Amino acid sequence: MRAGVVAGAVLLGMAGMAAGADIAAVRAADPRNISNGLRIPSEAYADQPYVVVTSNGAWVCTLTTGKGLEGQQGQHVVATVSRDQGKTWSELVAIEPDSGPEASWVTPLLTPYGRIYAFYTYNGDNIVTLPGSERRVRADTHGWYAFRYSDDEGATWSAQRFRIPVRVTDVDRGNPWRGEVCHFWGIDKPKVKDGKAYFAFTKLGQFFMREGEGWVVEAANILTERDPDKLVFRLLPDGETGIRNPALGSVQEEHNVVPLAGEGLFCVFRTEHGTPGQSYSRDRGVTWSLPKPMIYGPGQRVFKTPRACPKVFVTSEGKYLFWYHHHGGTSWSGRNPAFLSGGVLNAEGVIQWSEPELVLFDPNPAIRMSYPDLIEQEGRFWLTETQKTAARVHALDRALLDGLWNQATAKGVCTNGLLLEKLDAGDTASRPTVPRGFGDLAHGGITVELWLSLRDAASGQTLFTTMDDGGRGVRVVTSELGGRPTLSIELGDGARATVWHTDPGVVEAGKMHHVVFVCDFSAAVIAVVADGQFCDGGAARQYGWGRLPLELGDVRGAPHAALAPAVKGLRLYSRALRTTEAIGNFRAGGI
Repeated sequence: MRAGVVAGAVLLGMAGMAAGADIAAVRAADPRNISNGLRIPSEAYADQPYVVVTSNGAWVCTLTTGKGLEGQQGQHVVATVSRDQGKTWSELVAIEPDSGPEASWVTPLLTPYGRIYAFYTYNGDNIVTLPGSERRVRADTHGWYAFRYSDDEGATWSAQRFRIPVRVTDVDRGNPWRGEVCHFWGIDKPKVKDGKAYFAFTKLGQFFMREGEGWVVEAANILTERDPDKLVFRLLPDGETGIRNPALGSVQEEHNVVPLAGEGLFCVFRTEHGTPGQSYSRDRGVTWSLPKPMIYGPGQRVFKTPRACPKVFVTSEGKYLFWYHHHGGTSWSGRNPAFLSGGVLNAEGVIQWSEPELVLFDPNPAIRMSYPDLIEQEGRFWLTETQKTAARVHALDRALLDGLWNQATAKGVCTNGLLLEKLDAGDTASRPTVPRGFGDLAHGGITVELWLSLRDAASGQTLFTTMDDGGRGVRVVTSELGGRPTLSIELGDGARATVWHTDPGVVEAGKMHHVVFVCDFSAAVIAVVADGQFCDGGAARQYGWGRLPLELGDVRGAPHAALAPAVKGLRLYSRALRTTEAIGNFRAGGI
């Protein structure tokens, strides 16, 4: 038991809290809501809005755009500049015109002397049909790996177009053009390591977007050599086979890399098996480990994410962030909300990742956000993202990021929004008074935290409830899913109700457990952090988090709660806790 907290209930009240808050208004003001981001200009289509920050503080954003849909004629690459951290932007400047062959998937590199390079897939031979066919096909993933450059912070771009010499390998010889044309695209903004630049891309063995394989471009002298004809490029790994594991299937694509300590590089890519792939190189990309499903750390569980861009970033301080969607879908859908995990290198040079935090959402689950970039300037961070028709930039809360990077040592009870704390190891039922603020959605959500020890895990036991006779309130009960024990939470506003379960097997009879139900009404997401781990559905289901009905109102229930003897500790919050806060509470113990 913590010092200063006596057995029984401690009411911490929320004086002046608005009652019956309009959750739509709360949601509309939430900085995580992507509609509140700063719009980056584009044409009708917008993709891969990637930013470099010049020595003068200007943000130069390159992106792929067009007046039609993705892959249609007229798709080209452009640049735009902001000098006020995304509040306003310049008119679009064409790096490649929309009247020429398709130019797509541009990624920028800033050199120490201020030049900006833009690398992109360019259909330089204007090939718009497959061999032996007259039917027009998408022409944005084959051609040349081209680049232009700007020496005036993106205002103008070199008149001459240059090409990266891409070595023909086995995967190219299997493509429709038998290696005479390279079938590829890249989503990786170049990273700098020991005076060289590195960026990954994906070669494809079959049209369209099949038999993917990762490769890395090493630009050895690009950071100092000003004559583009003298630039030295090398395709890694050596040999005929790229970063690929046949056991992971046809879809292995959107490879991206970050530098590690020493000679290390780390690569992440997407698959269609509900998990990203990962591979390590310990010799600057010359050789790579056999890719495997990406894991949180040595001996830990795999990450879950659908067929969406899994993006890894490194900061100037050598810390890592990973963007993904925290569920095991196998299609292109399910790209909302977006989550971040923070990573730090362990003594063996392996990245240890944190449990995730929800970072961006759109209230409409059909909206898909992806292809992010991380902007860092003077200790502050922003994310860009695109929904394909709108690209935006979003300021990040540094406290959230620091929480991710320091999560492994988080230990302490969160008091922000704490309404009630009851720590009582007794074996009798109790009826603590419920603070007026609990269930009111003025702060965008609620959290129910339980320490519990079940004598048996049979379903139907009410552990905590504020539910009144009209079906308004919150209830936690023992339940089951797929024949295995769970806990479930029910939320009701008197007209509607919703239920969500923990992952099966999280709670076992005879053991003390810490279960935190985080009800984020603003993001319309309900999550469970059990014994310090964010539930992801495990092998039983695609999702470990669920969606709350957008129209669900406040869930203020009875003035007194009912607590079962199995509940040894209770905390109620007037807000949705962050994952790191829930984990800190777990490590703090107190029972």
